[in-house]
Amino acid sequence: MLDTRELGRRPGSQRLLTLTVPAPPDLGIEVLKVPEGAPVELDLRLEAVMEGVLVTGMAKAVVEGECARCLEEIADELGVRFQELFVYDDLRDSDADDEDNGVSNLQDDLLDLEPLLRDAVVLALPFQPLCQDDCPGLCTECGARLADDPDHQHEEAIDPRWAGLTALNKKDSESSEN
Repeated sequence: MLDTRELGRRPGSQRLLTLTVPAPPDLGIEVLKVPEGAPVELDLRLEAVMEGVLVTGMAKAVVEGECARCLEEIADELGVRFQELFVYDDLRDSDADDEDNGVSNLQDDLLDLEPLLRDAVVLALPFQPLCQDDCPGLCTECGARLADDPDHQHEEAIDPRWAGLTALNKKDSESSEN
């Protein structure tokens, strides 16, 4: 929670902040997330406007997870920009349900950045994270990581309907060698 009383509800007044906060739980998606408690660096500008406080900022954090193709561990830095208007609680329409219409509210001149941060981070994460853009993934037959062995291959599978002929072919080649 950030206190906005210092702005004094004077449109045009602003305050610049640089904070490092611990990451809340479940900040991310199932395969890629910011570890709980990891430092999240915030560069914020709080600006008083007629309706409330406009928050503009940048968040940086380290994300961890696994590659969607080869399951290798991934650690990368993520930077996201965000902007949101927080409406003064005494100016909002009391009949309207603010959660339904997407309006963020100040509560006693305090603003909660967690939902805004969560939305910005989750939307910036790739749906299928990769360890590298051209990750070849895993072998479909044995599960070997193809990036470690680019020449990896298996003998061509024999159709079980023709397996009997293969056995005859082996007998022919063995008899011709003798």
